Amino acid sequence: MIRNPLFVYGPKNVPVPSDLNFGSYVLDHMRKFKDKVALINGATDETITYKEIAQQSMNFAVSLTHMGTKKDDVIAIFSENRNEYWGAVIGVACTGAVLTTISPAYFGDEIRHVLGISKPKYMIISPAMYKTHEKLLRSIDCIKKFIVFGNERYPITFSYDALAIADGREMKDVQYEIFIPVDVKGQTDTLFILYSSGTTGLPKGVMLTHLNMLLQSCMPPSHDPTQITLIVTPWYHAMGLVGVLSGLAIGRTAVYLPKFEVELYLRTIEKYKVVQITVVPPILVATCKFPKQHDLSSIRLIYSAAAPLDKDMIKAVYESNPNVNLTCPRYSLPPTNEALTTDRWRYNHQQKSGLHKSPDRTRAAARRRTKTRKLLGPNQQGEICAKGDVLMKGYFGKPRSDAFDNEDFYNTGDVGYYDEQRRFYITDRLKELIKYKGFQIPPAELEAVLLQHEAVKDAGVIGIKDKSAGEVPLAFVVLQPEKSASEQDIKDFIAERLSNPKQLRGGVKFVEQIPKSPSGKILRKELRKMAKSGRSKL
Repeated sequence: MIRNPLFVYGPKNVPVPSDLNFGSYVLDHMRKFKDKVALINGATDETITYKEIAQQSMNFAVSLTHMGTKKDDVIAIFSENRNEYWGAVIGVACTGAVLTTISPAYFGDEIRHVLGISKPKYMIISPAMYKTHEKLLRSIDCIKKFIVFGNERYPITFSYDALAIADGREMKDVQYEIFIPVDVKGQTDTLFILYSSGTTGLPKGVMLTHLNMLLQSCMPPSHDPTQITLIVTPWYHAMGLVGVLSGLAIGRTAVYLPKFEVELYLRTIEKYKVVQITVVPPILVATCKFPKQHDLSSIRLIYSAAAPLDKDMIKAVYESNPNVNLTCPRYSLPPTNEALTTDRWRYNHQQKSGLHKSPDRTRAAARRRTKTRKLLGPNQQGEICAKGDVLMKGYFGKPRSDAFDNEDFYNTGDVGYYDEQRRFYITDRLKELIKYKGFQIPPAELEAVLLQHEAVKDAGVIGIKDKSAGEVPLAFVVLQPEKSASEQDIKDFIAERLSNPKQLRGGVKFVEQIPKSPSGKILRKELRKMAKSGRSKL
């Protein structure tokens, strides 16, 4: 009943609509902008308006219902960034079904694992993904129907165009005035299942509710909706998914790329006179190293997230464009529906290092000592913990206690402190995840694959610093007696089985043993010491 003085509380009052179906919320807002261009494919110059996305969403929702979709059914979307993506996402939301997003970079066991978590009934898929993974996907029993983007026909599949785009004959547009999204309990009904790597294992399904997304979209916008924005973040990822949906709710025009290519990226900025860009730090690294052949003077805001910015990179950005406002605007966690704090802060090399933020609306944050769990006050360093309505519902198929403690705090695994002005500074990370270009890589996943190699007896993986990528995986490998393998053999083994971010870019070190605790847990701290010293022995 009494506020704890050692907690830091965010503002409480955020207006949300009484209709708690997030699909309904986005439709209502998109309708206001009608013929305004919502998205532009920077690679093809293809555009789609707000009216077209809204119409596809309603048509697709009704078609899904006719196909047998019911509230709480799980539907997967497996596609690169493309215009039809958002009609599918919003359409699924309107049916009351749950949407799970699959990374186009996944293949093999990665796909099997995430689909084994959510067990989708239907899959919405791009032609490229379908052609690449058809055999694997057809072997997964839970998927009953495939809906392929575009108008190209494939055997035993449905065409998205036939279900979402009126042709005047079989398919007619659903009228907004008579369209009613399915009722949901926004506080508890799951809208999205995204995948977040655990600290010690394979990806887990992060459940976000309709209310989670409504709160995010009702926050003050991070970008000026009147200025054109460039987005290259993949849309299966929380940063891209939440960012674009929030933009659609405020009428922003965004240019996007199906995938990042540095020359195309720079050419797109110049061509469309982009004012605002949303990036992860490795993209800034790549663009700063690229020959200065394009006019980027239109940029006024660089919104960087997902990983820390190197001081040299901050300096390089300001030197190339002194008029830019470079911000690392949010302390983000997958379970918090993208962001835990706001109060955007302009980086410059005169200011103290670190990320400092104030807690966002509806978010209460507190810090606790990692071992004793004692509450700490200002300027005392410990683990950052958080609670609030924007945090995820929990991990799919697991008890809430797997993510939250007995006081309903989410333990972030990040080390930091807050000052007297309630600004947070992130100084370290307790969790073992390797953060490569914004991707979170669990060492245990790589270790499990390494142990499948016939010559590998034991293995341990850590992340080592890399200026352009943030961190890259380094493997320590113990070989079986009388077996041999080269560093390239081990790298190739991983490359054949795991996606691009998980490659052993940090190299392979052959050691006599992997340091472990008495309980058998790998002592990664010792591995980091070995990596710094260059030793192959304890």
